Amino acid sequence: MPAPPTFDIRLVSRRSISPAVRELTFERCDGAPITFEAGQWMNLVLPLETGEIRRAYSVASAPDGTNKFQLAITHVEGGPGSTYLHETPLGSLLRAVGPQGFFTRTKHHDAPSLFVATGTGLTPFRSMILEAKLEAPTWLLFGARTEADLIYRDELQIAAKNQPNLHVDYTLSRASDAWSGRTGYVQTHVKELWNQLAAFGPPHAYVCGLERMVSAVRALLREEMLVPRQQVHSERYD
Repeated sequence: MPAPPTFDIRLVSRRSISPAVRELTFERCDGAPITFEAGQWMNLVLPLETGEIRRAYSVASAPDGTNKFQLAITHVEGGPGSTYLHETPLGSLLRAVGPQGFFTRTKHHDAPSLFVATGTGLTPFRSMILEAKLEAPTWLLFGARTEADLIYRDELQIAAKNQPNLHVDYTLSRASDAWSGRTGYVQTHVKELWNQLAAFGPPHAYVCGLERMVSAVRALLREEMLVPRQQVHSERYD
């Protein structure tokens, strides 16, 4: 397999989408289209004062054939990569390497799907949802600490209204008294949603987030619920 391409990018816009997360939009400097599959990630080469480092981020935007792509980046206290990206000014030039990764639905786009995400693990699913009309029942279970941490919430609600096959559900681990939705960790609700999806055919699960959550959901699906390995797909970002 050939090595992924390396190209120069420019930061063209940014916005805060939660207290800790910023969405950054980059454009390819040579104007060529960014070619990738929904669910893949890019490596950014960051020129820190202490030396060059690389950080991988799932693409949050759809593969729309333009020369732009978006990333949603959580600021980690003391994290050199996220701190640099949150503070770097508009117009800054970086190098990108990619796309890379196999967390895609290319082979199973017509199967019922359960998307399970926490934090910025939502970003590959946003790319999948924005890419095209979903052909089979697709349910997103998105977990966060508080309502303020539910990135892209308004956008997802609009997508669910416009796509009959998309259902979006949230669960909060630190819900306020005013919250009327699901509570607890995502794994608390996986079995219920999976069993509902199974009415439409053998579902596939796609799980993305921190390693602890990904491992817990995989263990639930594979060991307790005995879901075949071929129907469980995961990616972690720590």
